[in-house]
Amino acid sequence: MNRLGFIASTVLVLLALASSMLFVVDQRQFGVVYAMGQIKDVITEPGLNFKLPPPLQNVSYIDKRLLTLDSTDTESMLTAEKQRVVIDWYVRWRITDPSEYIRNVGVSESAGATQLNRVVRNAFQEEVNRRTVQDLISVKREQLMADVKREVLDSVKGSKPWGIDIVDVRITRVDYVEAITESVYRRMEAERKRVANELRSTGAAVGEKIRADADRQREVTVANAYRDAQALKGQGDAEAARVYAEAFGKDPQFAQFYRSLEAYKASFHKKSDIMVVDPASSEFFKAYRGSGSKP
Repeated sequence: MNRLGFIASTVLVLLALASSMLFVVDQRQFGVVYAMGQIKDVITEPGLNFKLPPPLQNVSYIDKRLLTLDSTDTESMLTAEKQRVVIDWYVRWRITDPSEYIRNVGVSESAGATQLNRVVRNAFQEEVNRRTVQDLISVKREQLMADVKREVLDSVKGSKPWGIDIVDVRITRVDYVEAITESVYRRMEAERKRVANELRSTGAAVGEKIRADADRQREVTVANAYRDAQALKGQGDAEAARVYAEAFGKDPQFAQFYRSLEAYKASFHKKSDIMVVDPASSEFFKAYRGSGSKP
């Protein structure tokens, strides 16, 4: 029984020792083997690997994939014309030499990101100082990003190389600081209001001109129509008078009788109308007396 226990204990010890001596490197990582705190070996290929058990040797892992660093700093930068702008950017980078990276930067990706953020911001500040706002938002923006990438590469590959590579540097947003943005918006709003008021004034003036022209044309049209109507009425009255004269000239006694009847008709509109005259001496009722039939 004691022998079985000893064997089992020995097997467990051997398994524990083997597990501490074997390690697996993923295809997305570098494996860094340390011996007494110093870098002993760097494993770049994925697979199962061997090392001495702790504390003789230890292993740590560093990401070998393409990493992205986004800007988190909202501090403004001065352009060439002394305008304060805020720039959002990102950097694509990767660790290419784990030994140099650990010696000169740190043992984690976050350590490299922190230092790289400072270098990239300084490079942007230097390049933005040389350019105007128009340059930052025009086609010259590409040249700005290329210059920043070049400066960052010079910094990370200097006398103490970081063991990293800068793949790309991009600007995602360029904007004025909030105070200037509010001022710009107010100025734009005032300008738009000025243009709108100018358009309203112009439209009102054009409207008044159109209405005045329409009123003038209406007055002219009405006047011309009244003139033509009066001319036609005059012609009609003249023609009527001519026709009456011609008709009445053929029988003067009938004409006088007809006119008398028209006068009677015009004098008495209602049955209650009364006219006080002397029938014997009045010429008005001559037609009723019968004397109107005599010449």
